[in-house]
Amino acid sequence: MVAASLLRGLSRARAAPAQLLRAPRRGHRLTPADDELYQRTRISLLQRESPHAVYIDSYSSRGFTVNGNRVLGPCALLPPSVVQWNVGSHQEITEESLSLFWMLEPPVEIVVVGTGDRTERLQARVLRAMRQRGIAVEVQDTPNACATFNFLCHEGRVTGAALIPPPGGPPPHLQPGH
Repeated sequence: MVAASLLRGLSRARAAPAQLLRAPRRGHRLTPADDELYQRTRISLLQRESPHAVYIDSYSSRGFTVNGNRVLGPCALLPPSVVQWNVGSHQEITEESLSLFWMLEPPVEIVVVGTGDRTERLQARVLRAMRQRGIAVEVQDTPNACATFNFLCHEGRVTGAALIPPPGGPPPHLQPGH
């Protein structure tokens, strides 16, 4: 009995092959606005994810543009603040010049140090002092330090930066995601 009803169902399926190939009918016609292939998503960036975020827009041999504001010479970024940093070269970076980073609340996780146009080695005692206070230090040339700082801030990390402008070159655009 079961086999007979199964055979009847198969014979009906063979009897109407044209019906199987026909597209399903819809109650209405699709317009380009309905079709997923034509829909577009538009995103407008009204403000950064965090209104207190600090981003480096550009740099030059004269200084930095941070959140649209120019800062001349070396600077320390202590989100949400930017201060001028009284350091002329990587040789002048000391425990005292970096002490402002361990006085912050909430504490900074990492400080990105930009040493100009080349990555320079910092004194071992300076790195040891930062590590003893639980602050990681990333030393890079200034162009890469700017990009790293922006990336870490975009990730939501509590990040500081100590930056010395590179001696020359055109100011590139550094917006996150570019």
